[in-house]
Amino acid sequence: MRPRPRPRPPVHGRGIFSGTGIIITGLAATLLAMIFPIWSYADRSGTGLDTLNAETVSTGYGPLSALDRDFITKVRLAGLWELPAGQQAQQKGSTPAVRTAGQHLVEGHAFLDERVRDVAGKLSLALPNEPTEQQREWLATLSAAEGVDYDWRFANILRLAHGKVFSVVAQVRASTRNTLVRKLADDANRTVLDHITVLEATGYVDFDALARDMVADSTPPLTPSPALPGPTADPAPAVPMTPPPSPSPSYTLPPAATSPRAEGFEVS
Repeated sequence: MRPRPRPRPPVHGRGIFSGTGIIITGLAATLLAMIFPIWSYADRSGTGLDTLNAETVSTGYGPLSALDRDFITKVRLAGLWELPAGQQAQQKGSTPAVRTAGQHLVEGHAFLDERVRDVAGKLSLALPNEPTEQQREWLATLSAAEGVDYDWRFANILRLAHGKVFSVVAQVRASTRNTLVRKLADDANRTVLDHITVLEATGYVDFDALARDMVADSTPPLTPSPALPGPTADPAPAVPMTPPPSPSPSYTLPPAATSPRAEGFEVS
Protein backbone atom coordinates (compact mmCIF):
# COMPACT_ATOMS: atom_id res chain seq x y z
CA MET A 1 0.00 0.00 0.00
CA ARG A 2 1.11 3.49 -0.79
CA PRO A 3 1.55 5.71 2.19
CA ARG A 4 -0.98 8.51 2.35
CA PRO A 5 0.45 11.92 1.49
CA ARG A 6 0.82 14.13 4.44
CA PRO A 7 -1.60 17.03 4.47
CA ARG A 8 0.03 20.40 3.99
CA PRO A 9 -0.08 22.70 6.92
CA PRO A 10 -2.29 25.72 6.34
CA VAL A 11 -0.51 28.83 5.05
CA HIS A 12 -1.90 31.55 7.27
CA GLY A 13 -0.07 34.35 5.49
CA ARG A 14 -1.93 33.67 2.21
CA GLY A 15 -5.30 34.34 3.82
CA ILE A 16 -3.99 37.50 5.38
CA PHE A 17 -2.61 38.80 2.10
CA SER A 18 -5.78 37.84 0.28
CA GLY A 19 -7.92 39.76 2.78
CA THR A 20 -5.59 42.75 2.68
CA GLY A 21 -5.78 42.81 -1.10
CA ILE A 22 -9.56 42.96 -0.97
CA ILE A 23 -9.43 45.85 1.48
CA ILE A 24 -6.88 47.77 -0.62
CA THR A 25 -8.93 47.21 -3.76
CA GLY A 26 -12.04 48.49 -2.02
CA LEU A 27 -10.27 51.59 -0.73
CA ALA A 28 -8.87 52.34 -4.18
CA ALA A 29 -12.31 52.03 -5.75
CA THR A 30 -13.76 54.36 -3.13
CA LEU A 31 -11.02 56.92 -3.72
CA LEU A 32 -11.58 56.83 -7.46
CA ALA A 33 -15.32 57.28 -6.94
CA MET A 34 -14.62 60.36 -4.84
CA ILE A 35 -12.10 61.86 -7.25
CA PHE A 36 -14.03 61.26 -10.47
CA PRO A 37 -16.96 63.64 -9.76
CA ILE A 38 -14.50 66.42 -8.85
CA TRP A 39 -12.50 65.92 -12.02
CA SER A 40 -15.65 65.64 -14.06
CA TYR A 41 -17.16 68.83 -12.56
CA ALA A 42 -14.01 70.86 -13.11
CA ASP A 43 -13.78 69.75 -16.70
CA ARG A 44 -17.37 70.17 -17.78
CA SER A 45 -19.04 73.31 -19.09
CA GLY A 46 -22.18 74.93 -17.76
CA THR A 47 -20.93 75.60 -14.24
CA GLY A 48 -21.64 78.89 -12.47
CA LEU A 49 -18.19 80.30 -13.28
CA ASP A 50 -18.45 79.12 -16.88
CA THR A 51 -21.82 80.87 -17.24
CA LEU A 52 -20.48 84.04 -15.64
CA ASN A 53 -17.54 84.18 -18.03
CA ALA A 54 -19.72 83.46 -21.04
CA GLU A 55 -22.11 86.33 -20.25
CA THR A 56 -19.43 88.89 -19.30
CA VAL A 57 -18.02 91.43 -21.73
CA SER A 58 -14.89 93.55 -21.37
CA THR A 59 -15.14 97.33 -20.99
CA GLY A 60 -12.75 100.14 -20.17
CA TYR A 61 -14.19 100.17 -16.65
CA GLY A 62 -13.77 96.46 -15.94
CA PRO A 63 -15.76 93.32 -16.81
CA LEU A 64 -19.49 93.85 -17.26
CA SER A 65 -21.59 90.82 -16.31
CA ALA A 66 -25.17 89.95 -17.19
CA LEU A 67 -26.15 90.77 -13.59
CA ASP A 68 -24.52 94.20 -13.96
CA ARG A 69 -26.48 94.91 -17.14
CA ASP A 70 -29.72 93.71 -15.56
CA PHE A 71 -29.09 95.95 -12.56
CA ILE A 72 -28.54 99.02 -14.75
CA THR A 73 -31.82 98.32 -16.53
CA LYS A 74 -33.66 97.85 -13.24
CA VAL A 75 -32.42 101.18 -11.90
CA ARG A 76 -33.87 102.86 -14.97
CA LEU A 77 -37.13 100.88 -14.75
CA ALA A 78 -37.59 101.70 -11.08
CA GLY A 79 -37.45 105.41 -11.84
CA LEU A 80 -39.87 105.14 -14.75
CA TRP A 81 -42.73 104.27 -12.40
CA GLU A 82 -41.57 105.35 -8.94
CA LEU A 83 -40.88 108.95 -9.94
CA PRO A 84 -44.45 109.38 -11.30
CA ALA A 85 -45.75 107.60 -8.19
CA GLY A 86 -43.88 110.11 -6.06
CA GLN A 87 -45.29 113.04 -8.03
CA GLN A 88 -48.76 111.60 -7.56
CA ALA A 89 -48.24 111.14 -3.82
CA GLN A 90 -47.27 114.78 -3.49
CA GLN A 91 -50.72 115.65 -4.86
CA LYS A 92 -52.94 112.85 -3.50
CA GLY A 93 -51.32 112.08 -0.15
CA SER A 94 -53.62 112.97 2.73
CA THR A 95 -50.84 113.33 5.35
CA PRO A 96 -47.60 115.35 5.40
CA ALA A 97 -45.61 112.11 5.82
CA VAL A 98 -47.07 110.58 2.63
CA ARG A 99 -46.44 113.77 0.68
CA THR A 100 -42.88 113.94 2.02
CA ALA A 101 -42.29 110.33 1.00
CA GLY A 102 -43.49 111.26 -2.49
CA GLN A 103 -41.01 114.13 -2.56
CA HIS A 104 -38.16 111.77 -1.63
CA LEU A 105 -39.14 109.41 -4.45
CA VAL A 106 -39.12 112.25 -6.97
CA GLU A 107 -35.76 113.64 -5.84
CA GLY A 108 -34.11 110.24 -5.44
CA HIS A 109 -35.13 108.85 -8.81
CA ALA A 110 -34.39 112.09 -10.63
CA PHE A 111 -30.87 111.80 -9.22
CA LEU A 112 -30.55 108.10 -10.06
CA ASP A 113 -31.93 108.61 -13.55
CA GLU A 114 -29.20 111.11 -14.30
CA ARG A 115 -26.62 108.69 -12.95
CA VAL A 116 -27.90 105.60 -14.76
CA ARG A 117 -28.12 107.40 -18.09
CA ASP A 118 -24.53 108.55 -17.68
CA VAL A 119 -23.36 105.02 -16.83
CA ALA A 120 -25.31 103.45 -19.70
CA GLY A 121 -23.86 106.00 -22.13
CA LYS A 122 -20.29 105.23 -21.07
CA LEU A 123 -20.94 101.49 -21.40
CA SER A 124 -22.89 101.83 -24.69
CA LEU A 125 -25.98 100.20 -23.19
CA ALA A 126 -29.52 100.88 -24.36
CA LEU A 127 -32.11 101.70 -21.69
CA PRO A 128 -35.90 101.26 -21.68
CA ASN A 129 -38.12 104.34 -21.89
CA GLU A 130 -41.33 102.70 -20.64
CA PRO A 131 -42.13 100.89 -17.38
CA THR A 132 -42.98 97.20 -17.40
CA GLU A 133 -46.54 95.88 -17.50
CA GLN A 134 -46.42 95.07 -13.78
CA GLN A 135 -45.22 98.59 -12.97
CA ARG A 136 -48.01 100.11 -15.05
CA GLU A 137 -50.51 98.00 -13.10
CA TRP A 138 -49.12 99.35 -9.83
CA LEU A 139 -49.50 102.91 -11.10
CA ALA A 140 -53.07 102.16 -12.20
CA THR A 141 -53.88 100.77 -8.74
CA LEU A 142 -52.60 103.97 -7.12
CA SER A 143 -54.44 106.18 -9.60
CA ALA A 144 -57.75 104.49 -8.73
CA ALA A 145 -57.33 104.90 -4.95
CA GLU A 146 -58.29 107.93 -2.87
CA GLY A 147 -57.85 109.21 0.67
CA VAL A 148 -56.60 106.83 3.34
CA ASP A 149 -56.91 103.93 0.91
CA TYR A 150 -54.46 105.70 -1.38
CA ASP A 151 -52.03 106.43 1.45
CA TRP A 152 -52.05 102.78 2.53
CA ARG A 153 -51.61 101.38 -0.97
CA PHE A 154 -48.90 103.89 -1.84
CA ALA A 155 -46.85 103.05 1.27
CA ASN A 156 -47.22 99.27 0.96
CA ILE A 157 -46.79 98.84 -2.79
CA LEU A 158 -43.73 101.08 -2.87
CA ARG A 159 -42.26 99.57 0.29
CA LEU A 160 -42.59 96.03 -1.09
CA ALA A 161 -41.01 97.03 -4.41
CA HIS A 162 -38.10 98.76 -2.67
CA GLY A 163 -37.54 95.74 -0.44
CA LYS A 164 -37.15 93.50 -3.46
CA VAL A 165 -34.75 95.78 -5.32
CA PHE A 166 -32.73 96.37 -2.13
CA SER A 167 -31.49 92.76 -2.20
CA VAL A 168 -30.52 93.08 -5.87
CA VAL A 169 -28.48 96.22 -5.13
CA ALA A 170 -26.63 94.40 -2.34
CA GLN A 171 -25.84 91.43 -4.58
CA VAL A 172 -24.49 93.65 -7.35
CA ARG A 173 -22.47 95.80 -4.96
CA ALA A 174 -20.88 92.68 -3.45
CA SER A 175 -19.99 90.96 -6.72
CA THR A 176 -19.48 93.49 -9.54
CA ARG A 177 -16.03 93.95 -11.07
CA ASN A 178 -17.04 97.09 -12.96
CA THR A 179 -16.13 100.45 -11.36
CA LEU A 180 -19.08 102.32 -12.90
CA VAL A 181 -21.57 99.70 -11.74
CA ARG A 182 -20.02 99.68 -8.27
CA LYS A 183 -20.48 103.44 -7.90
CA LEU A 184 -24.04 103.26 -9.26
CA ALA A 185 -24.80 100.51 -6.72
CA ASP A 186 -23.53 102.80 -3.96
CA ASP A 187 -25.86 105.59 -5.11
CA ALA A 188 -28.79 103.19 -5.49
CA ASN A 189 -28.18 101.68 -2.06
CA ARG A 190 -28.35 105.08 -0.35
CA THR A 191 -31.41 106.14 -2.33
CA VAL A 192 -33.37 102.91 -1.85
CA LEU A 193 -32.62 102.85 1.88
CA ASP A 194 -33.81 106.45 2.18
CA HIS A 195 -37.03 105.58 0.36
CA ILE A 196 -37.62 102.55 2.57
CA THR A 197 -37.16 104.75 5.63
CA VAL A 198 -39.55 107.50 4.55
CA LEU A 199 -42.19 105.01 3.41
CA GLU A 200 -42.10 103.31 6.79
CA ALA A 201 -42.31 106.74 8.47
CA THR A 202 -45.76 107.23 6.94
CA GLY A 203 -47.16 104.86 9.57
CA TYR A 204 -49.06 102.85 6.95
CA VAL A 205 -46.67 99.99 6.21
CA ASP A 206 -48.16 96.64 7.20
CA PHE A 207 -45.03 94.77 8.31
CA ASP A 208 -46.87 91.48 8.85
CA ALA A 209 -48.20 91.49 5.29
CA LEU A 210 -44.83 92.68 4.02
CA ALA A 211 -43.05 89.76 5.68
CA ARG A 212 -45.55 87.27 4.21
CA ASP A 213 -45.21 88.74 0.73
CA MET A 214 -41.42 88.74 0.87
CA VAL A 215 -41.35 85.10 1.96
CA ALA A 216 -44.06 83.89 -0.40
CA ASP A 217 -42.82 86.14 -3.21
CA SER A 218 -46.47 86.63 -4.13
CA THR A 219 -45.87 89.94 -5.88
CA PRO A 220 -43.99 89.61 -9.17
CA PRO A 221 -40.53 91.20 -8.95
CA LEU A 222 -39.22 93.71 -11.46
CA THR A 223 -37.81 90.88 -13.58
CA PRO A 224 -37.64 89.95 -16.32
CA SER A 225 -36.22 93.28 -17.37
CA PRO A 226 -35.70 94.09 -21.05
CA ALA A 227 -31.93 94.31 -20.60
CA LEU A 228 -30.03 93.92 -23.85
CA PRO A 229 -27.27 91.28 -24.05
CA GLY A 230 -24.46 93.82 -24.08
CA PRO A 231 -23.03 97.10 -25.36
CA THR A 232 -24.22 98.26 -28.77
CA ALA A 233 -22.48 100.44 -31.33
CA ASP A 234 -25.15 103.14 -31.34
CA PRO A 235 -27.71 102.77 -28.52
CA ALA A 236 -30.85 104.86 -28.74
CA PRO A 237 -30.78 107.72 -26.22
CA ALA A 238 -32.71 107.26 -23.02
CA VAL A 239 -35.34 109.95 -22.61
CA PRO A 240 -34.73 111.95 -19.39
CA MET A 241 -37.49 111.69 -16.85
CA THR A 242 -39.30 114.73 -15.54
CA PRO A 243 -38.75 116.85 -13.55
CA PRO A 244 -35.16 117.71 -14.55
CA PRO A 245 -32.65 115.86 -12.38
CA SER A 246 -31.58 117.73 -9.26
CA PRO A 247 -27.86 117.78 -8.33
CA SER A 248 -28.44 115.46 -5.38
CA PRO A 249 -31.42 114.20 -3.38
CA SER A 250 -32.16 115.34 0.14
CA TYR A 251 -32.18 112.66 2.79
CA THR A 252 -34.09 114.28 5.66
CA LEU A 253 -36.76 112.29 7.47
CA PRO A 254 -40.43 113.29 7.08
CA PRO A 255 -42.55 114.36 10.02
CA ALA A 256 -44.12 111.57 12.04
CA ALA A 257 -47.47 110.35 10.71
CA THR A 258 -50.44 111.82 12.57
CA SER A 259 -53.27 109.83 10.99
CA PRO A 260 -54.21 106.38 12.31
CA ARG A 261 -52.94 103.31 10.48
CA ALA A 262 -55.36 102.09 7.84
CA GLU A 263 -56.62 98.60 8.57
CA GLY A 264 -58.20 95.95 6.38
CA PHE A 265 -56.73 97.00 3.04
CA GLU A 266 -54.86 94.60 0.81
CA VAL A 267 -52.63 95.25 -2.16
CA SER A 268 -54.32 93.94 -5.26
